[in-house]
Amino acid sequence: MAVLVITDEDVKRLLPMQDCIEAMRVAFRDWARGSAVSRPRMRYVAQHKDADRKYFANVHIGAVPAYGVASVRAGSHIIKPPSAVVERRLYENPRPSNSGIVVLFSVDTSELIGFMHEFHLSGMRVGATSALAVDKIARNDASTLALFGTGKQARAAFEAITLVRPFTRVNVFSPNKDHRETFAREVAQQGIEVVAAPDPKSTIQGADVICCATSSLKPVFDGNWLEDGQFVVTIANSDVTNPIRRTEVDRRTYERAHTIVVTDWESVVDGNQLEILEPIAERVVSKDIIHELKQIVADEVTVKQAPRGAKAQGVIYYKNNAGVALQFAAAGGLVYQRALAEGKCKTLPSELFETDLSAQYAAGYRPSP
Repeated sequence: MAVLVITDEDVKRLLPMQDCIEAMRVAFRDWARGSAVSRPRMRYVAQHKDADRKYFANVHIGAVPAYGVASVRAGSHIIKPPSAVVERRLYENPRPSNSGIVVLFSVDTSELIGFMHEFHLSGMRVGATSALAVDKIARNDASTLALFGTGKQARAAFEAITLVRPFTRVNVFSPNKDHRETFAREVAQQGIEVVAAPDPKSTIQGADVICCATSSLKPVFDGNWLEDGQFVVTIANSDVTNPIRRTEVDRRTYERAHTIVVTDWESVVDGNQLEILEPIAERVVSKDIIHELKQIVADEVTVKQAPRGAKAQGVIYYKNNAGVALQFAAAGGLVYQRALAEGKCKTLPSELFETDLSAQYAAGYRPSP
């Protein structure tokens, strides 16, 4: 069997966002039921020859048998870590390229079946997962979206979230005026008015859903500005490689949340995500109000935003707290199936990646790797 080489351009062609959202639905449902597997991501940094830089690795492993695939996502980067001077993790690979890869294995045969670029899918699966949460939780007639961020993640979030609810207005904010105005101009589409908001407070006023998709280390709005009944989504989180706690919302947002949803609780603990662990330890937040997205997708727990006009106290907060491996396995499996049927991707001989054990098998041995 040939090994497919699936590029970012192939992913763009073969995986519409709507299909990516559905792949996330299947993956999280099966995770809740125990047939899909996803381990907490592993990240580490190693010393670089330049004192102000680090080598950064980001690894995910998991499987979604419904799509026939187990995957290993291996991200490899040079970064300038956050500091008191630079408030964002800066990716500074020597060449303007991304070498991360998703390795696809068949869960039926254990064979290597594909290598897939990670860059485009990485943004898609985050946006699709946020949209999945919006689809399960947001009020059915949600019409105004507040969006913080104008980069890769924000564009994916905009595309995905506007597919699952009839939004007619999107308020977008970035600290960079040119960025937010360019974003508003480029993503505007029929039926959706995209407005470059002048400040964070006006961005969230009147919004049904607030989505933060930024690279910020600090809260992007004041939790006191929130209106009862709003639904807040964020994607920025602390992890063990980050010397500075990273969160897009402040302590007041946690205080006002009557329900909190996380992508994966094990990743909260494994990643030492202090921005949520500390409020729990300090009894600002009760562990009882925290649920995992997979429980909601599988209808084990019901969390629903109050209808417009209904009396509500506090907000619902979805902390998209970690990338999980099954996102890559599910979307990767779907792309692989379509690429195989299309027959246009580059291929490599499988013999390049296999050790021939035919003599040992013929002799009755089944040697371990």
